[in-house]
Amino acid sequence: MLLPQLRSAVLDANLELVRRGLVLYTFGNASGIDRERGLVAIKPSGVPYDELRPEHMVITDLSGKIVEGTLRPSSDLPTHLVLYRAFPNVGGIAHTHSEHATAWAQARKAIPCLGTTHADYFHGPVPVTEPMTDAEIASAYEANTGEVIVRAVTPERAMAVPAVLVANHGPFAWGPDPAAAAHNAVILEAVARMAWITFGINSTAQQVQKALHDKHYLRKHGANAYYGQK
Repeated sequence: MLLPQLRSAVLDANLELVRRGLVLYTFGNASGIDRERGLVAIKPSGVPYDELRPEHMVITDLSGKIVEGTLRPSSDLPTHLVLYRAFPNVGGIAHTHSEHATAWAQARKAIPCLGTTHADYFHGPVPVTEPMTDAEIASAYEANTGEVIVRAVTPERAMAVPAVLVANHGPFAWGPDPAAAAHNAVILEAVARMAWITFGINSTAQQVQKALHDKHYLRKHGANAYYGQK
């Protein structure tokens, strides 16, 4: 069996989305990539999460050709592949329809940074894509979903803001590996919920000042980061 460790990591990322309440039924998916071999492991389409095993993960190349597996890959595979090709530092991707992040996506609103929880993970607002055109929807819809994401989050910003809201669809999050992608998806949902609550309390709430935003992000992710253990 190809890539047993990656298969297990991708399975656990998918199950983490379930454990954290980010998916319903068979909604959502997570994937991971082996950069050296140019191979992607992704959840199969429409299989209940409680039935998934590492051997069910589908292995494809970066063009979408199935290399190993008897099940159909997630229908969102083309979106994942566009992101892997565009964002060379990304090692895992998670897509959900989590309630609060999806609500922001449906509202076509970016999530502003209102406090330090957001700043710890996202060095800027979580952006929302432009709505897809009728032509983009009609032809190569899933691949074009990836393209609108890349237009909203440039490769230079992909690791500083590891998530996006696809307008009228839902969130995608990513990270250096599948576990980090799932982790960022969980944090994104929490940040989306807190922003919604904040605006309910104060509809004119302001974004956190740049100095505080930078301080919290850079102490965790900057060159001189000091959060946590070495």
